[in-house]
Amino acid sequence: MDSPTRTPERRRPRLRALLTAVGAAILPVIALAVTVPAGAAVPPTPTGWSLVWSDDFNGSAGTLPSSANWIIDTGHAYPGGPANWGTGEIQNYTASTSNLSLDGAGNLRITPIGSGQNWTSARIETRRADFKPAAGRVLRIEGRIQMPNVTGNAALGYWPAFWALGAPYRGNYWNWPGIGEFDIMENVNGINAVWGVLHCGVSPGGPCNETTGLGANRPCPGSTCQSAFHTYRFEWDRAATPNALRWYVDGQQFHSVNQNQVDATTWNNMTGHAGYFLLLNVAMGGAFPNALAGQTPTAATVSGRPMVVDYVAVWQSGTGPTGPPTSPPPTTPPPGGVDARSTIQAENYQAQSGTQTEATTDAGGGSNVSHIAGGDWLRYDGVNFGSAAATQFSARVASGAGGASGLVQVRLDSLTAAPIGDFAIGDTGGWQSWRTVPANIAGVTGTHTVYLTFSSGQPADYVNLNWFTFGN
Repeated sequence: MDSPTRTPERRRPRLRALLTAVGAAILPVIALAVTVPAGAAVPPTPTGWSLVWSDDFNGSAGTLPSSANWIIDTGHAYPGGPANWGTGEIQNYTASTSNLSLDGAGNLRITPIGSGQNWTSARIETRRADFKPAAGRVLRIEGRIQMPNVTGNAALGYWPAFWALGAPYRGNYWNWPGIGEFDIMENVNGINAVWGVLHCGVSPGGPCNETTGLGANRPCPGSTCQSAFHTYRFEWDRAATPNALRWYVDGQQFHSVNQNQVDATTWNNMTGHAGYFLLLNVAMGGAFPNALAGQTPTAATVSGRPMVVDYVAVWQSGTGPTGPPTSPPPTTPPPGGVDARSTIQAENYQAQSGTQTEATTDAGGGSNVSHIAGGDWLRYDGVNFGSAAATQFSARVASGAGGASGLVQVRLDSLTAAPIGDFAIGDTGGWQSWRTVPANIAGVTGTHTVYLTFSSGQPADYVNLNWFTFGN
């Protein structure tokens, strides 16, 4: 599991570090957990914050979670990615409601089923891959979760997690850990502890001590992690100097990593891209549980104990610098070309490579650019950003690509220029199932030639594009 030539997304701690962590995990705790009934709604937005995204898993019992919010991962790997999801876990992820379903009471259940070395379970990830705080703000990612209620020998091999991966991982699958991984909540083998871990840099070794990562753990306050719901929170603070990452359980901080703990290149590689997507899963077996208990699961491991998720929510603070003042968009394009803040129709390019156009069923009708695959590009001349820096890029996209996915990137003035921003896109449910996806970009002023480039680790077409725009 420590090969320097194959870098999957979720390597796990080495045995010595884990044994130290387990020792810390069994220390007594006197703090009490706050009791909130299962199925409670997403909490009210705290004063000084704004809600970015949430899912409280309301819906009929026995149905899948919202396809508008979540992608269901299946099988033993991403197409073209490392086997066994890069961690040695043995289960087959499915979209079966036996493994993944709403319970009708406002909760999501991810339920491993099996015996011996033959298991099924579930893993989902948010369609959005742009969770990132604006400059001077704090991003708060939170979930209220009950870990699988199983302990001792019956729990060997259970590996529930709530975590986040950097957007550039989509369509590549071999750039871990450089793109960053935030493990908000991890647990193995029914131990009463929550692990919080940062993965970054290079593997093995590097500033994040891969494959261990920079981590800490503690018991759940009051009731055990397995017997009750607890709230797991991660904060990415761009208001502090240096910037900081913080981990909490039931409002109690137990881990932090500051920007100055790693080199500038490593920090930029994991924070300078479009943002992160969130994941929920229960793996069975693999490097982390095996490091603590030998080969897992075992004959004693019981089937059918779900991880229960009440809600997942993302907030951003409303304090701190907000950047330059926003000017209202002009009613007509300024001299010299297209207004960057207007709706730029994708088919109105000046040059392209590898794409086609087709009629669209999206609102407003007209045409969209289609058949876009990795290596294709579109060029738009004379795009005028004005004097107030544009820091946002949004595009109207659709995909019926199944397992294929990739990046939509923005470059200025040259096809070989470094992207100023990007976002990842996977299957949206159909080639005319449209979504508007935002991304942060480096601030741009003046007039430029804009290139939209497309990058994917698979050869298949993976996205259609209807329009795009820029904003503050």
